[in-house]
Amino acid sequence: MVAGATVRVMSPEEIAARAGGETPYLHWPERATFFAEREMRLRQLSRGHAMGDFLAFMADLAHAQQAQLKALRGVPIPDGPAIDEAARRGVPPLPASDWPRDPAWHGVLRALVSDLQVSAPAGALPTLQRLASADEVFLERQADALLTGVMAGLDLACAPIVAGALQVYWTHMALAVKQHHEGQGQPFGRIDDETVCPCCGSRPTASITRTSGDSLGQRYLHCSLCGMQWHMVRIKCTHCLSTRSLSYHSLDAADQSGDAEASAARAALATVQAEACDDCGHYLKIVHTDRDPFVDPVADDLASLTLDLLVSETGKQRSGVNLMLLFGEPEPPDPSPHAGGG
Repeated sequence: MVAGATVRVMSPEEIAARAGGETPYLHWPERATFFAEREMRLRQLSRGHAMGDFLAFMADLAHAQQAQLKALRGVPIPDGPAIDEAARRGVPPLPASDWPRDPAWHGVLRALVSDLQVSAPAGALPTLQRLASADEVFLERQADALLTGVMAGLDLACAPIVAGALQVYWTHMALAVKQHHEGQGQPFGRIDDETVCPCCGSRPTASITRTSGDSLGQRYLHCSLCGMQWHMVRIKCTHCLSTRSLSYHSLDAADQSGDAEASAARAALATVQAEACDDCGHYLKIVHTDRDPFVDPVADDLASLTLDLLVSETGKQRSGVNLMLLFGEPEPPDPSPHAGGG
C-alpha cells in the first residue's frame, strides 16, 4: 500500500542555520567511485527483490561504466569563453540536446556491450548483439531520442545501455571541465531554470537529502545524465517550484491492526518517498541518507517502481526520468540499412 506522511519541512533559514549558513550549490560526482557506489547499492537491493535479475544486470552495467569513466580521456569540452557565454545567457554549458557529441561515446558503448556480454542473462543477449553490430547512424538516432525525450524511434531494449554510455560521456565531460577550470572560478552555477541540471540541462531522476559536511540536512536534485547534484530548498516543488501543497508518500506494509497513525509514522521515516505537489500534479522521489547512508538516487528509484505505480493511481505524474528504465510503446525495428540489426 502507499502511505501518506505529514512531514515538517524546515524553512530555508532553519536549514541554513543547521548547516552553518553555508550551503554548497553543487555536489560533484567522484570519478573514482561514482558508478562503483551505484553498483554496490544495486547489488544490495537486488537480493530477494522481485526485480532482482534486472537490478543485478544494472549492477553489471554500473561496474562496466566505472571502468569506462576511469579510462575516458581527451574529448572536447567547452572553453572559457563558452562557459562565460552560457553563464551570461543563464543556460547549461554542456546542454544534452545541443552539445556536439564526440564519437568517443560510441567506443564507450561498445566497451560496455563487450563487458556485459560476458555474464549477461540469455534474455539480454539479442539486445547486446544488436548494439554490437549497430552502426553510428543508429547509435546517434538513439542518443537523440534519449537526450531530447522523444520516444519515437527509440529502441526501449537498447535504451539503458545507450544511456549508460552517454552517462559516462557526460559525467566525464563535467569532471573534465571542473579540472580544466580549477583555480579560475566555478565553471557551473545557477541557470534560469532551476528544475533542470545546471551542467547539462537534463531532468533529475530523484532528489537526495545529504547529511555530511556543509550539506547537512540539504536536499539536492540528482541529474539523470551527468550525475551532478544541485541544491534546491525542500519547501519547493521540484517541478513547478510551488511552496503551497507538498505531500509525501511511501510504501508501507499493510497494517493488520488498522492503525493509521502507526502507518503514517512509518511512512514519515521511509528511506524512499514520493514528494507530490497538488498544484501541478507531479511528483519526484526523494531518498534520505540519514535513514540509509548507502542510498543511490538511481538505484533506489529503480528498486521502488511499485511506489511509482501506486502514486500514479492517485493521478500524479512523474516529473523525473531514470534513463535505466523508460516507459512507452516500443518502436518496430528500423528496416533501413543504417539500423544496425544483429
